[in-house]
Amino acid sequence: MPELPEVVVTLNGLTPHITGKQVVRVVVREPRLRWPVPEELSEQLCGKILIDGRQRAKYLLFRFEHGHLMIHLGMSGNLRMVQAGTPPAKHDHVDIEFSDGMMLRFTDPRRFGSVLWLEGEPEQHKLLSHLGPEPFSSLFDGDCLYRLSRGKTASVKQFLMDNRIVVGVGNIYANESLFLSGIRPKKAAGRIPRKAYDVLSENVKSVLKRAIAQGGTTLKDFVGNEGKPGYFKQQLYVYGRGGLPCLRCESVLKEIRLGQRSTVFCPVCQK
Repeated sequence: MPELPEVVVTLNGLTPHITGKQVVRVVVREPRLRWPVPEELSEQLCGKILIDGRQRAKYLLFRFEHGHLMIHLGMSGNLRMVQAGTPPAKHDHVDIEFSDGMMLRFTDPRRFGSVLWLEGEPEQHKLLSHLGPEPFSSLFDGDCLYRLSRGKTASVKQFLMDNRIVVGVGNIYANESLFLSGIRPKKAAGRIPRKAYDVLSENVKSVLKRAIAQGGTTLKDFVGNEGKPGYFKQQLYVYGRGGLPCLRCESVLKEIRLGQRSTVFCPVCQK
């Protein structure tokens, strides 16, 4: 699944090609995504100028004068720029063509993604209104994690992946951040002291920034905008390495399931 760094990388790759461009045609081949593609999408977009784009959690928000196009990549989706007239493949569901002859193409084999039109403030939409702060915002720090964790018996990993606490810390990056912080994933969130949360919040930011800088994590369902995969996976300490030696102490990494997710940790480095 594309996680927050992949979404940011996608946005950064696309924005220079679509900002200030006029939409001339919209083609919806398959409206049956996670939520139906609005029937009026073509009417809303054609003839309009795309002003800019931004990211909120794993949602991409493309702003027009009268509203926002909101796209989620789901489990297997991607966005890329292609020349107008490029023949669609089986899972190319939505095309947005611009006046310069380029086209934004949404591809999603599993159809868990979404393409929606929003009027009004996006933050008030039901899909966004409950979300916690962005990991790079001033609202996210050790104090935030400490306050919200008091009395929580859920594991710290599940707590960290809760979008109501902070957005964008998916399975891969939660594993990595907890390892770098020396915190065992299964430990109850409410039992972790303030100083440990200070360290964890900084490591979350560091891990995500490094992933963004290197183009995201290489997963079989994510391909960069130019068809090149990200390379952050080469530097993962624990994720996907269960049973292998810890890169710090050479102890065997253990793999367990938490919240139906694979969780890998070092029994020596993480307490």
